[in-house]
Amino acid sequence: MANRQYILALDQGTTSSRAMVIDETGSVVSIKQHPFQQIFPQPGWVEHNPTEIWSSQSGVATEALAEANLTERDIAAIGITNQRETTVLWDRETGEPVYNAIVWQDRRTAEFCDALRTRGEAAMIQAKTGLLPDAYFSASKLNWLLNNVAGARERAEAGKLAFGTVDSWLIWKLTQGRAHVTDATNASRTMLFNIHTLDWDEELLKLFCVPRAVLPKVVASSGHCGTTKGILDGVSIAGIAGDQQAALFGQMCSKAGMAKCTFGTGSFMLMNTGTKPVSSQNRLLTTIAWQIGDAVEYALEGSMLMAGAVVQWLRDELQIIRTSAEIEELASSVVDAGGVVMVPAFAGLGAPHWDQYARGALLGMTRGTTRAHIARAALEGIALQVTDVLEAMQMDAGVPLAELRVDGGASQNNLLMQIQSDVLGIPVVRPKNAEATVLGAAYLAGLAVGYWPNVDSIAQQWQVDRVFQPKIGAESRSKVRALWHKALGRAQDWEGHE
Repeated sequence: MANRQYILALDQGTTSSRAMVIDETGSVVSIKQHPFQQIFPQPGWVEHNPTEIWSSQSGVATEALAEANLTERDIAAIGITNQRETTVLWDRETGEPVYNAIVWQDRRTAEFCDALRTRGEAAMIQAKTGLLPDAYFSASKLNWLLNNVAGARERAEAGKLAFGTVDSWLIWKLTQGRAHVTDATNASRTMLFNIHTLDWDEELLKLFCVPRAVLPKVVASSGHCGTTKGILDGVSIAGIAGDQQAALFGQMCSKAGMAKCTFGTGSFMLMNTGTKPVSSQNRLLTTIAWQIGDAVEYALEGSMLMAGAVVQWLRDELQIIRTSAEIEELASSVVDAGGVVMVPAFAGLGAPHWDQYARGALLGMTRGTTRAHIARAALEGIALQVTDVLEAMQMDAGVPLAELRVDGGASQNNLLMQIQSDVLGIPVVRPKNAEATVLGAAYLAGLAVGYWPNVDSIAQQWQVDRVFQPKIGAESRSKVRALWHKALGRAQDWEGHE
């Protein structure tokens, strides 16, 4: 056992940092997790403390090794997966952030993005990046930091500041500033990266007033990109992928036409489209799925901004449940939502609607409405968002999906998964190992160092836990969706703007 090696996977999420030790069978040997503070300076603004992100992530990494009775000498490689689009700007000399990280959910740059659309920039942006102008992505957040942090623009243009998504920030800290890199998947979410030329795009940099000097080097998702110094000294960092692309790889959706949906803080559906990017005609995103060596694969993506966060809201703000797990039993206590519809547009609507000014709505209530009806309506709202995205995805791809693979914390809610299958009208498949995001990061790192010989050997590890089959007919499904779209119309464009 002395020579046995493991992969350390770091999962830096929106609400917590996790670390897992993975063995050659894809099994979790140890896991540690630590939440960190969510900062809301004003309505629509969401921030994180980058130093707290680093301390929580480095802390759980050492704890996971200690729990498994391992040291860095037992680790073959580190894989990193991260919340995407969240934007960090730091001083190259001191390594200190110049401001809090601006989180992907943050809407402070919505008007800036509106102005880009008004000026007719949307078509150019989508053609180059596969993205639609929205405050969700990193470019407008970085522009805000450069314009609003005292002295930031001057220091950035002088090469004294470094920009990165969370993967870049962690790698900078893990290597003590020796590596300023990001991978192709995270770069493809910045709105500054051309997914066809695979380079930062001069026209986009000019549009967003971003100096090239702040940008990280773009590397493959699977490949050595740095060696740790200090904590976990001497370990190869060999895998990087944004969380949703990592989950697509972890779910072994390795062939064109396969799709997965991750139910985390938000809900994210990706379909592998192979080696050619598919331009969406239905307001989905075209994104890089992963880069292994020189080979790049692409995906269509639909991002829904609120999923598990809706359950957290019911728990923390409305306090109608004590724990997130309680929602399944509560929602199961009624046969339906009693005509209640929840539109979970707390941070606007993502794909395929892309309405920055939509707001959450709870409609159809009567004096007979109970907290159980609200709980069930919340689960249905999560599932119905996903259904809109799947419909758009099938139209773009030109093929119907045979099944949807699911993962993420909320995928353990059997009622939610059954509702999802019912409203989709196709099987929903949950794997035995629901940690697809972490597995994806581990697999990418392991492939790079020969821990696993090839993708086929990894695919053999994927096993089904449960298949949820639709239990309602087409007529019932149509009625549910018609009511949903009626409610959606009420929630859209709610917050007035010029």
